[in-house]
Order: sequence, then structure tokens, then C-alpha cells
Amino acid sequence: MAGSTYGSIFRITTWGESHGKALGVVIDGCPAGLELTEEDIQRYLDRRKPGASSIATPRKEEDRVEILSGVFEGRTTGTPISLMVRNTSQKSGDYSEIASFYRPGHADYTYDAKYGFRDYRGGGRSSGRETVGRVAAGAVACKVLERLGVTVYAYTRSIGPVEADMERFDREIGRRTLTAMPDERADEAALRYLEEARQDRDSVGGCMECLVEGLPPGIGEPVFDKLDANLAKAIMSIGAVKAVEIGDGCRVSARRGSENNDEFHGRDGVIVKASNHGGGILGGISDGDRLVVRAHVKPTPSIFRTQKTVNRGGEEIEINIRGRHDPVIVPRAVVVMECMTALTVLDAMLMNMSARMPDIETFYRFRE
Repeated sequence: MAGSTYGSIFRITTWGESHGKALGVVIDGCPAGLELTEEDIQRYLDRRKPGASSIATPRKEEDRVEILSGVFEGRTTGTPISLMVRNTSQKSGDYSEIASFYRPGHADYTYDAKYGFRDYRGGGRSSGRETVGRVAAGAVACKVLERLGVTVYAYTRSIGPVEADMERFDREIGRRTLTAMPDERADEAALRYLEEARQDRDSVGGCMECLVEGLPPGIGEPVFDKLDANLAKAIMSIGAVKAVEIGDGCRVSARRGSENNDEFHGRDGVIVKASNHGGGILGGISDGDRLVVRAHVKPTPSIFRTQKTVNRGGEEIEINIRGRHDPVIVPRAVVVMECMTALTVLDAMLMNMSARMPDIETFYRFRE
């Protein structure tokens, strides 16, 4: 299977299946000398682990990370960092019956079409559990970015028709609400909506948003490796994400240029913008403003209603899915979006270090 590696300089490869012995990631390109402990990574994994709230799957996984290599005496060595999380709550029997048919909304059919074989235990590599490795690596990326004065913060913007009121936006609230919404009133309304969906044996979609602050202007490339293009690829690679927007996103298509252009101004010798419709990116390159990226997530495909599908022989059948499934994916996916954003931004910043000859000369003269 190709396509399990992401990044150019800060490069990660995730491995493992949802019902295998373990999952993990290998990080290549992390600078030496970064203070790093398992607890630094665990804080991020705790935000995505199952069984943490009433709106998450009851599957109980500790998701304890182990650093296997690349760290010595509390600091990174510059060699590959291998991180592992053991699976401890597999119930593969919950999925044995789906080996013979294709679940609507899942990758069962497409895996069979590609490989002629699939791991039906919870979806294998297409399971949301694969994101354990992404989050572990993203936690390391976030720690590097903190040293550079860059912060990455993601939250739930909406669940179904319930949207957070940005007038009541509070980062701390977003970290403690069950929905990951930064607005307590919206959180309460979303929980009521989720309970209605649960009673209907149905699931719900939603929208996540991520903010990057402290990112200097000039990060990203102007053609194929545009910062927004790479962000879109990174975030679209998260299972269940169906659309990505930068800045005002789809709303710009209904505007005139005079309404959408972000005018420049000088303030104390610094170039600033009067607005941020572009979301902090112009021509694929950061403009120094807050970077805003949004992701729309489909409803959890595993629902407890009777559904029509076909078996591997093409015979039409009706199925009732069993097992442990989230009624909404968004709250646990927020940290995954945050981490994929951090990985993309850090990699772009490292790539940017070779953009100007004077910067290269300064670096090597300093080392002399």
C-alpha cells in the first residue's frame, strides 16, 4: 500500500490497523535538541481517544504512547522517532459478519475493488483509528512550532444545524466541552440535537475550524506546493472530511472583487490588512495574518438503522450494523485536524529556510 507517508522535510509514516496489535508513526526530520516526553504527546492523544465522553464510541482504549526511538535523556537526537500505541480493546467479532457485504458509506467496496482483499475488522487502515499516528506526530510538530512562536488551535464550528457563535468564542471552553465547541450555549444545543439523532438511530455531521497564529509572511510555494493546496490535501486525507475551505471559502464565489479583496495598510512600519477574507494566504504563500482553514465532515456512516446494500456476489440484501460507533465524528476529529495543520505548516517553514541565499549564508557563517 502506497500513500502512508506525508511531508518533505518533517516527514511522517503511519502504520497499523484498527484491530491489529498496535498502531504508530515514524517521524523523520525532527531537529535534534527538542525537549520531548511521552506526556507531551499523550495530551493530544487523550483528546481523540474513544470512550472519553457520552458522544464517543464506548470502546475503551487507554491509547498510551510509547517512544521507541529518537529520544535520549529527554531530548530528540535528530534520528527517526518511532512512536507506538498498543490496541487493548479489540472486539473483532463485532465485525465478522461484514466480511461478506459492503457497508453503505464505508470503504469496504472500494478496498475490495482495489486490492481484492480487505481487513474487515473495523475498516483496517481506513478506520478512524489510523489517526492515532497522525496525532502523535502532530503533537511533536506542535511542540516545534511553539518554539518558533506559532500556535495551532482547532475547534468544532458546527454540529448539524447548530453553529457556535463567534461572539462568544472562548478557547478554554472549546477544550472542555464535549463537542469541542468554543461556545457553551452552542455545546448544550448540539448535545440536545445529538440525543435526538441517537434516539432516531442516526448520526450527524459537522464542521471543524483551525486557526494558525504567529505564522510569518512568506511561507509556502507559489505553484504546486501552495500552502493552501497542501493544507487541503492534508485535511482532506482525514477520513470523513468531504470539503475544505480557506478563509471565507465558498462564500467568495458570490462576491465582487471590491468586496473580497483584503486591502493593505501600513501600521508602525508593518504591513497589515484591513480584513482577512483570504484566510492568511495569498498566491499559495502566507501573508502574516491569521491562517483560517475549515473542514466539513460527513455523518458517521455506521448507523443503527436497517440499510440496503449488496454482498460480494452482488446480491441485494438488508443489513443492521452492530459494534461501537460515534454518533458524530467531529469532536474527536478536531485534534486530528489540528495536528495535520501543524505538520503541514512546520514542513512548509522548514522548506522555506532555503528560499533566500542570504539566509543560507547567515546560517553557515554563524556555525563557523
